[in-house]
Amino acid sequence: MNATESSDATITGHLLDRLHSLGVSHLFGVAGDYNLRMLDEVLAHPGVQWVGTASELGAAYAADGYARVRGFAALVTTHGVGELSAINGVAGSYAEHVPLLHIAVGPPRSKERDGAVAHHTLGDGDYEHFARAFRQVVCADAVVRPEDGPDEIDRVITTCLRESRPGYLRLPQDVALANAPSPSGALHRPDRHAADQDALTAFVDAARRRIAAADTVSVLADCLVDRFDGRAELSDLLSAGSLPHAVVVSGKGVVDESAPHYVGLYAGACSDEAVRSAIDDADLLIRAGVRLADTTSGGFTHGYDPDRGISVDPTTASVDGVVFPNVGLPAALAGLARLVEGRPTSAASTTTAPPLHRSSSGDNPLSQAYLWQAVGAAVRPDHTVIADQGTPLFGISARRLPTGARFLAQPVWGSIGYSLPALLGAQLADRSRRGLLLIGDGAAQLTIQELGTLGRLRLTPVIVLVNNDGYTVERALHSPGAAYNDIAPWRWTDLPAALGVPEPLVLTARTEAELDHSLTTAAEVNDRLIFIEVRTEPDDTPLLLSRFAQIAKRQARRAQ
Repeated sequence: MNATESSDATITGHLLDRLHSLGVSHLFGVAGDYNLRMLDEVLAHPGVQWVGTASELGAAYAADGYARVRGFAALVTTHGVGELSAINGVAGSYAEHVPLLHIAVGPPRSKERDGAVAHHTLGDGDYEHFARAFRQVVCADAVVRPEDGPDEIDRVITTCLRESRPGYLRLPQDVALANAPSPSGALHRPDRHAADQDALTAFVDAARRRIAAADTVSVLADCLVDRFDGRAELSDLLSAGSLPHAVVVSGKGVVDESAPHYVGLYAGACSDEAVRSAIDDADLLIRAGVRLADTTSGGFTHGYDPDRGISVDPTTASVDGVVFPNVGLPAALAGLARLVEGRPTSAASTTTAPPLHRSSSGDNPLSQAYLWQAVGAAVRPDHTVIADQGTPLFGISARRLPTGARFLAQPVWGSIGYSLPALLGAQLADRSRRGLLLIGDGAAQLTIQELGTLGRLRLTPVIVLVNNDGYTVERALHSPGAAYNDIAPWRWTDLPAALGVPEPLVLTARTEAELDHSLTTAAEVNDRLIFIEVRTEPDDTPLLLSRFAQIAKRQARRAQ
């Protein structure tokens, strides 16, 4: 008998059982006096493991990485100081459409009723300050009470799943341990394939006419395909019509980048010419879950008309601006696949594979161009690649991943330091895959303490830290010599051991040959955490960043 079937189940027991039923077997967070008794129940639960992180922000980032792999995640913090530390990470999950649950445990109801000046509050007797703040960055929230706690928990979780965004629960300390009423039944999961059949039929009819009139049809894909469970249907669409297709950086990994009709990364005017032409010049562009953002469209320099073509979104589809509501993304993609089946392949559909990486035997100083070509070539099908905002994301995103490799990044929210704790979550979510973290020195200084959590849990990812003496992206955008782009120089190779990583393999690379040797060694050693510090010059940038910076500087001058 599980906790939700027992007459003496607690609110916490019901919550943990619901999380476990969704595949959540790890709960991230930081212990605080308000949540300690709740955490005793977590430790006793047979299906959920507590993962204490170095900070609440790290817990939120880790939950985000976990949810991207498992489909859902949760974190626990204490009231006030803990939850505000985590709110940046939860906001990033909202911006990036990642479903997770933030549980903030606070003072007991007696203190609320008395308006007591309790610690971790603002001292004014108002216990709702932070719940109100969180309503800006979650899709659902609740203050949990014993009488309706299970129903409110279920409502918030169900909304998170439906909208693929975070939810928030404020849980008074005494309520967490209160007996829960009998549950109302199994947790309802959204049916992504559901659609209003009349609207779907009308959409397919309109799309059929539009496709028949087009000489060339291309597809652009983004992360909402993944967040709303349309990856298989997108694959069917692309193979059915042998359609040329590209992704924006936030959608990297949603298609097989080794496929013959994959043309590459689309970033507006920053794109390679062949990619730009395939997308912008197509008679008909099918946009699968695409959200235009400045960071993913080359500063809104896309050359296609967003009001033309076919657009498939999470709950609606459109043809040349005519919207068909209540048509789920998977259902719309499946309908399109039937329409393009057997369509003749155009010359623009075939692309030339990028040249193979050739290892260097010399002492040439390491450049950004060589770095990302070599790292891209080292990615394996069982890797989960996680790139932080900065030169790592700009450098690796244009490289093609092998079939099976996963990719995680945060280009819309763009909070530097996200990737290291997200690596922790992604590794725990799927231990069969090896994490490959790509992070800059500026970003790493924000969250490096979670390296100790990785070590404590005996995880063995490969970490490539790019040491280029500060904020190279900011130098590329404005005033490269300004003091605000400088950071403290750390002895990076000392940190894994100092933070408690057991027997780390630490390597350094200042030359092309040293990088190739380090990557080869990392591929051969699987039983230890690998930490590779690579050195590049502060003013050396990947090609994609150089193009983006030129556009951004022109736009900034015009805006003045």
